Amino acid sequence: MNKFLKSTLPALMVFVVHGVFGQTHQLEKLWETDTVVRVPESVLPDLKKGVLYVSEIDGNPNAVDGKGGVAKITVDGKIINLDFTTGLNAPKGLGRFGNELYAADLSEVVVIDINTGKVKNKIAIDSAKALNDITVDDKGIVYVSDSKTKKIHRIEKGRVSTFLTNVGGVNGLKAIGSDLYILGGQKFMKSDSQGNLTQITTLSCGGDGLEPVGNGDFLITCWSGHIFYVTADGKIETLLDTQAQKVNTADLAYDAVNHILYVPTFWAKKVMAFKLITH
Repeated sequence: MNKFLKSTLPALMVFVVHGVFGQTHQLEKLWETDTVVRVPESVLPDLKKGVLYVSEIDGNPNAVDGKGGVAKITVDGKIINLDFTTGLNAPKGLGRFGNELYAADLSEVVVIDINTGKVKNKIAIDSAKALNDITVDDKGIVYVSDSKTKKIHRIEKGRVSTFLTNVGGVNGLKAIGSDLYILGGQKFMKSDSQGNLTQITTLSCGGDGLEPVGNGDFLITCWSGHIFYVTADGKIETLLDTQAQKVNTADLAYDAVNHILYVPTFWAKKVMAFKLITH
């Protein structure tokens, strides 16, 4: 896979899509990690420290095997510690509040000390089968999706409740103010605090990760190898398509100040970084 990536990715370094609505965007590839990252699913940045936390499944995405964990790398792609947190199963989405890092790990949310990497607590969600993405609002309330049961759970002060049900293909979540942005299959939606849903647009593939650009627009990935720029009114530009090269694009992170995307590639076992350029 490494040789394959080296031979194919240089040709994919810049993607330009000329939109029909004025503004256009492109991605310029900055770097990729030169060490195998063990099936990276999600990236969470600490930009003040210049650090990226990366969830590592390390094997079967559904296995309770204790092989998973969290890696720590720099914002320019250098490995700090692939074993920052160990002993998890198949961790996927990551979130943070204060000094606590949250990882969605199959049927429980793992709470990690962000300074040491040590597990502080595990919050079991009894009905959960495949916890996927996680987000934390500015009050410290945690939301976590379960792709198999079609539910979104809410955790406040350690207490678990179900926020939404019957959200088909639910994956990516992002809490912004009192709203929760949701990727459910091909649907990109917004929920208010009462669970009332508004659909923003429909993607061409099942959505995985989503991050706000900062102006009301979003960057959205599909695991299949797509990155989209989606405007606040639902218009879509394709920025990246590596499906033919079998390079996944999972739960991304975004540095809105420097306009840099950090993209975990799952089975390609790399993290890549791209600069978002707006014309």
